[in-house]
Amino acid sequence: MDIKKIFGSILTLAGIGGLIYTAILYGNNSENIRAMVIYGALGILFFFSGIGLIRNITQKS
Repeated sequence: MDIKKIFGSILTLAGIGGLIYTAILYGNNSENIRAMVIYGALGILFFFSGIGLIRNITQKS
């Protein structure tokens, strides 16, 4: 397996983890809005960059 596909998968999983953690914080009625925004933004960033990396690798092969 190509190293870029592995890195893309890791980024995607990290993004999903960040989004799930944000949802847990939101579900617990957390007062820490800053943490929810940071984890949510990083989750979205990691998720879409991982998906984009995987897409670019599969289109070139």
